[in-house]
Amino acid sequence: EKLRVAVLVSKAALQFIQGENLLTFLEELGSIVEGHDVKKLKIHDGVEGIAEKLCTTITKGISTSEIDRRKQVYGFWFFVWEAVQDTTLMILGFCAFVSLLVGIVMEGWPKGAHDGLGIVASILLVVFVTATSDYRQSLQFRDLDKEKKKIVVQVTRNGLRQKLSIYDLLPGDIVHLSIGDQVPADGLFMSGYSLLINESSLTGESEPVNVNASNPFLLSGTKVQNGSCKMLVTTVGMRTQWGKLMATLSEGGDDETPLQVKLNGVATVIGKIGLFFAVVTFAVLVQGLFTRKLEEGTQWIWSGDEAMEMLEFFAIAVTIVTLSLAFAMKKMMNDKALVRHLAACETMGSATTICSDKTGTLTTNHMTVVKTCMKLLLESIFNNTGGDVVVNEAKKVEILGTPTETALLELGLLLGGDFQEERGKSKIVKVEPFNSTKKRMGVVLELPEGGFRAHCKGASEIALAACDKFLNSNGDVVPLDEASTKLLQDTIENFASEALRTLCLAYSDIGTIVGIKDPVRPGVKESVAVCRSAGIVVRMVTGDNLTTAKAIARECGILTDDGLAIEGPEFREKSDEELQQLIPKLQVMARSSPMDKHTLVKTLRTTFQEVVAVTGDGTNDAPALHEADIGLAMGIAGTEVAKESADVIILDDNFSTIVTVGKWGRSVYVNIQKFVQFQLTVNVVALVVNFTSACLTGNAPLTAVQLLWVNMIMDTLGALALATEPPTDDLMKRAPVGRKGNFISNVMWRNIMGQSLYQFVVIWYLQTQGKEAFRLDGPDSDLILNTLIFNSFVFCQVFNEISSREMEKVNVFDGILKNYVFVAVLSCTAIFQIIIVEFLGTFASTTPLTWQQWFVSIAFGFLGMPIAAILKMVPVGST
Repeated sequence: EKLRVAVLVSKAALQFIQGENLLTFLEELGSIVEGHDVKKLKIHDGVEGIAEKLCTTITKGISTSEIDRRKQVYGFWFFVWEAVQDTTLMILGFCAFVSLLVGIVMEGWPKGAHDGLGIVASILLVVFVTATSDYRQSLQFRDLDKEKKKIVVQVTRNGLRQKLSIYDLLPGDIVHLSIGDQVPADGLFMSGYSLLINESSLTGESEPVNVNASNPFLLSGTKVQNGSCKMLVTTVGMRTQWGKLMATLSEGGDDETPLQVKLNGVATVIGKIGLFFAVVTFAVLVQGLFTRKLEEGTQWIWSGDEAMEMLEFFAIAVTIVTLSLAFAMKKMMNDKALVRHLAACETMGSATTICSDKTGTLTTNHMTVVKTCMKLLLESIFNNTGGDVVVNEAKKVEILGTPTETALLELGLLLGGDFQEERGKSKIVKVEPFNSTKKRMGVVLELPEGGFRAHCKGASEIALAACDKFLNSNGDVVPLDEASTKLLQDTIENFASEALRTLCLAYSDIGTIVGIKDPVRPGVKESVAVCRSAGIVVRMVTGDNLTTAKAIARECGILTDDGLAIEGPEFREKSDEELQQLIPKLQVMARSSPMDKHTLVKTLRTTFQEVVAVTGDGTNDAPALHEADIGLAMGIAGTEVAKESADVIILDDNFSTIVTVGKWGRSVYVNIQKFVQFQLTVNVVALVVNFTSACLTGNAPLTAVQLLWVNMIMDTLGALALATEPPTDDLMKRAPVGRKGNFISNVMWRNIMGQSLYQFVVIWYLQTQGKEAFRLDGPDSDLILNTLIFNSFVFCQVFNEISSREMEKVNVFDGILKNYVFVAVLSCTAIFQIIIVEFLGTFASTTPLTWQQWFVSIAFGFLGMPIAAILKMVPVGST
């Protein structure tokens, strides 16, 4: 054993003398921490030895401030590959291959390849337009996605305590951790108090681990459940145990949002209808061919032309399936092209209730001491605290810590106290950190003159209940009698009724109470009123006492005269039947535990079928954030545990921002409704036209290539145009959709059926009377007529897309020029249509049209707009 130790020490010394193989040392450090290897740690002279070899000091940290930042970018070709996976395109690819094979055999190269190559060219166009759209969206939302993963930690560098991104951490950094934090890297415990680490995310064991000098190993991804410490970083990034674990896991699927459930149901029905029509059409056409051959007596003799005819029947059936499968919402939900980054936002748009935390969301999260019953002892303020007073790089005094700690430290400084001087007067021998269960913290000091003094700070009623003496007006320590207790309780009650957070500072011979004001944020009252008008119930769930919570709730407009306020202990004693009666009226829950909030959210979601949004910033909010349909964590004051459990990070910690998220969510929902209305109209018309034409005449007026172009109009381009409509204030004046509302409303059905009927009449008229109306004869008459039908059909969709901007309002031009994407998409659609008709005849089965024919095609499309306006005047209800 001694020989092995000697060899290891010699090897390590040699590596450092030569300045080589630092990577090997870092890997060894990783194995020491990961394997909890105490022997190897001793070989390196413990934590101090490791710090020395990492060129850092325990007091000042490392001097370097640069680190390479790695960026992960989805490449464009990844989205090309995703676009190719579409079922519709796979079927059409098979159709193109068969068409190429038969065409070349029957008609030779290149004439026989035109149809097949036309389909291939159309497929490529759809793939690259889809991929480009998806790629652009991924770039737009990548920065937002980064915000959720951003973790800021407190680090000592260059002798200064500062905030630093987790991505900037280096081996050798000194990190300060406190309750609620996530351990940002693998490292070693240097100093601290009562440190309990929850390693369940790595080990699955729920029992917290006590970390101290004898067990100094800290692992990335674990959470600080209690206490505080300074940690020496040994391993960062993918070399940590958490990094290795994440590298082996693929991201799990998310639960479907209410909108996704509804859309998938609609898409499934459309797909089944399309498949039914395709099978029936193919059967009718084949039966007609077999009947003819039986009459001719040639059923056993098949020519090449008849084989081509069978292929055409198959192509007609495929185009019908194409239309049903091209229902882009199904694809959009699978690819999550538009919705994957907006799923949380869209869910917020369906929200029917918000369970909001108080501190930091409804209030400013900046505490100031506004009342005091007597002068506080600086010793209590500066020693019994989890905060710190430091001098930053700008040589200015900066207070670090929670808002409550900051408020008290500010008071101490205003009273003329010196933080460092006061801390130097006495020695801290024991710290009991604050947690939400005990609702207090404590510290034991060894005094300069000898002896010890215990300071306690916490919820007023809890700290007061532990006191038996107080300091009277003469400065004498006297027993705490009933009258004095009532006076102090009244003081607490008075402070609380003024929306002050009350806090009691006590120690063995002196007690004092301060009232801390956490002011309501500007705009919160107005935002709550907007939620109320939008049919969203806002509930406050807080750990504060009932009187303070009610005062803040009234100030915000949350608590109304007919509303109910209750404390957590009373709430958790209620039976299920009592909760059924209580919850609809519940507006404020005070002194709530994490499980109270979780129970409330779960009951609202399951029993009452509400779509629930939850806001929170603390570790204790994590269960409710995870249980909610959408969890919103605070980006500034939120703990890493809360952020990890949430769906959305509110970067400014403001309730008004949550209302904005709701408005955008409703906009997403309504925009998708507009898109589905537009697309279903195209589906219905094209399906009925091709089906009836195939059954009655034996061929379809719209070819596979033409339908691919229409597919792109109503899929990628249609989605891009209609999904970019910005939200309006009117969205927050209607009731929320919730879980039970119908996605395709009566208004949508009215618009779809009315517009579909008009378009079908136009195309059927052209099919039956087109040749006579336009005096078409000669060998090209069928090709010209089909081109005219195709052109009229496309322009019907162009103008219907404009009509779809508003589902109920007649004026569809309001703000259209401000939406540059919409205008650009319509312009590109028209330009490409001209190119397809005039220049791509060979591939698209079209022929150039005269200006009169162009005018009629556009006129048929434009006529759909006044018809759509008339339809909107027909009352049908809103459900």
